[in-house]
Amino acid sequence: MKKLFITISAVFLFCSITQAQESVYPAKAYKGKLYITNGTIHVGNGTVLENQTIEVSNGKITAIGANVVVPTTDPTHVFDAKGKQIYPGLILPSTDLGLKEISNGVRGSNDVQELGDINTNVRSITAYNTDSRVINVLKGNGILLASITPEGGTISGTSSVVQLDAWNWEDAAYKMDAGIHLNMPSFIVRMGRRGGGGGGFGRGGFGGGEASDPTKIALDKTEEIKSFFRQAKAYLQESVHANTNLKLAAVKGLYDKKQKLFVHADQVKQMLVAIDFVKEFGFDVVIVGGSESYQIADLLKASNIAVILGEQHSLPATEDDDIDQPFKTPAALQKAGVLFALNDASDNTRYRNLSYNAGTAATYGLTKEEALSAITLNPAKILGIDDRTGTLEVGKDANIVVADGDILDMKSSTVVMAFIQGRKVSLENKQTQLYDRYQSKYGIK
Repeated sequence: MKKLFITISAVFLFCSITQAQESVYPAKAYKGKLYITNGTIHVGNGTVLENQTIEVSNGKITAIGANVVVPTTDPTHVFDAKGKQIYPGLILPSTDLGLKEISNGVRGSNDVQELGDINTNVRSITAYNTDSRVINVLKGNGILLASITPEGGTISGTSSVVQLDAWNWEDAAYKMDAGIHLNMPSFIVRMGRRGGGGGGFGRGGFGGGEASDPTKIALDKTEEIKSFFRQAKAYLQESVHANTNLKLAAVKGLYDKKQKLFVHADQVKQMLVAIDFVKEFGFDVVIVGGSESYQIADLLKASNIAVILGEQHSLPATEDDDIDQPFKTPAALQKAGVLFALNDASDNTRYRNLSYNAGTAATYGLTKEEALSAITLNPAKILGIDDRTGTLEVGKDANIVVADGDILDMKSSTVVMAFIQGRKVSLENKQTQLYDRYQSKYGIK
């Protein structure tokens, strides 16, 4: 009865949130030019331009500078950003956004994993829910793009990059099926830490029950994974197939470099296996999680492996680590020259603290602009979309955030405008609606 009550309550909560946000619609496509003037432009690559103007035409940035001519005939599409900070749209590089609505709540609101152990042919993009109530909150925090990632099993399926202002998944798709996600088996039994591969047997896990020899189990599982990729390689080399195998065919992009293999791993031994995948199969590999990546940063650099760090506002991976090790790891990777991105995978904050994770990294060794790159340009490079976004440069999509104050600072930052591909998107969400509601109730406005 108690479980039934909780489920019903969650359903009513979900419905009430849905009703409260029915008025928030995706922005219409804008054809023509618009201008964002007089702001401090943080390009995203380390460059800062003071008191300059951005010209946007048909969704693309066409000019940036102090000498951009702003026409006076149509002031409707001129946005004065004097005294404000202008940033590239932030990118959430690995998330279950749009696949999971109510954590540990209503099963019907979750579509984040599929049955089975090897699901290479599962595409997260087709399950992406553009009506998720979390999306509008993220836009209000400057997050304009996200890589939607499946979970569960050994190989979960493919992730896709979406922009966060769309009617349906077809509209949202920014880059489809960009990566395949592998959950590396754990070489140790570590209880009490949330995250990919760090505790138990990783995301979605396998090998239930107590393991007498977790290393042997992990090595056996690793050999199964390698065997699958060897079979896939042989299958893809056949000119004619006697039988179609969707699971083997789905990994073709790994071999022709159109896709990357995202390996969810925190432990050093897991990451060493990922390096072995690079050597044997030649895959482009990205580590997701990487809490112990600072220990082998030079090796990751030498192997050209990028890292998407897991939840930063967390306890260290082991009791022997410094208490502030999660805060210092970004600076260690930066010093070693490893391409890395920051993430926010917390079910508690629902991913909106991405910029504040970067602010913490800036306090513990990164410069402000390096920290900004870790949530803009770096994830764009890792996800293969840096030719379109990640920085504010001529020729790229106009994915732009305008804020009062420093976007990395929780106290001073307030996002006041956001543009996705040149469309000025609504920043209204459940929180802003409640704020307005009670301001009205108590006669504050």
